[in-house]
Amino acid sequence: MILYCATSNPGKLREFREAASGGWEIEPLPKLREIPPPEENGTTFEENAILKARYYAAFAREVPVYAEDSGLEVDSLGGAPGVYSARFSGPDATDAANNQLLLDRLAGKTDRVARYVAVIALVLPDGSIRSFRGTVEGEILREPRGSGGFGYDPLFFYPPFGCTFAEVSREQKLTVSHRGRAAASMMDFLNAARLPLDPK
Repeated sequence: MILYCATSNPGKLREFREAASGGWEIEPLPKLREIPPPEENGTTFEENAILKARYYAAFAREVPVYAEDSGLEVDSLGGAPGVYSARFSGPDATDAANNQLLLDRLAGKTDRVARYVAVIALVLPDGSIRSFRGTVEGEILREPRGSGGFGYDPLFFYPPFGCTFAEVSREQKLTVSHRGRAAASMMDFLNAARLPLDPK
């Protein structure tokens, strides 16, 4: 049973594959890199995930396809970087540049409460759409810790673990992460629905 994922981010794809269950195999949408990306002009994670999923579903050929939008919300920054998390430091942003800008914006602030948010939008072969949201609460440290993960993980401290997401194994992170929770909800839905996935 095949499920197409519309992401070119290797870190996200790896986490989605690790979250798969019930016999589902997650594969990148064929020729994804040859498809011009849609403009992500939504103001919420839900809007961006849905517009991407609808766009890429046209290339899926009767196989369910999903897209995800995710990011970091920091309370003292009014929810920023939010939907701009991946490009926080500009159109050619890197994880290192985004992390440094976040630290700069939080300089001198004592309120460092933050959360990761992920929304998955799934388009089924009949054109219907389901969305699944996952969140995880934490706080932003004053300097990065750990070499694992990606994105803002070296700065995202998760109190129940007593460390950052960059300091734990991928498997441990997946049990509580925003993406892991959203993916688990999607898997629960798919396994309950018993949808036919293989293209005709």
